[in-house]
Amino acid sequence: MMGDGFDTDHSLLFLGGAKVADKIELIESLLDKVDEMIIGGGMAYIFLKVINNMEIRNSLFYAEVAYIVEEIVAKAKENKVVIHLPVEFTKADQFAEDANTGSFEIADIIPSGWMGS
Repeated sequence: MMGDGFDTDHSLLFLGGAKVADKIELIESLLDKVDEMIIGGGMAYIFLKVINNMEIRNSLFYAEVAYIVEEIVAKAKENKVVIHLPVEFTKADQFAEDANTGSFEIADIIPSGWMGS
């Protein structure tokens, strides 16, 4: 049973992973049902590149789905869905277990040769 003050009419979608293309239908269908979306993981870099023109260096980016991200953002605005994207990240110099890693904030630039991880 929910306690007092819990807003059962408010819904939040949390998505992560790398491949936006695999989640397009899910995102589009749920944009009519949620109030907010939190997008994390590798797919956040595609949204950050498209929305903020963020330099993502070697991070995952699928140019063929960039236009779909624009459509998702437009539909979210139309439906008054708030999209939340990360502001702090980890980085690596390669996609490997023994990679050199670090962290950065959205105001920082990913160094050349590195990727968001």
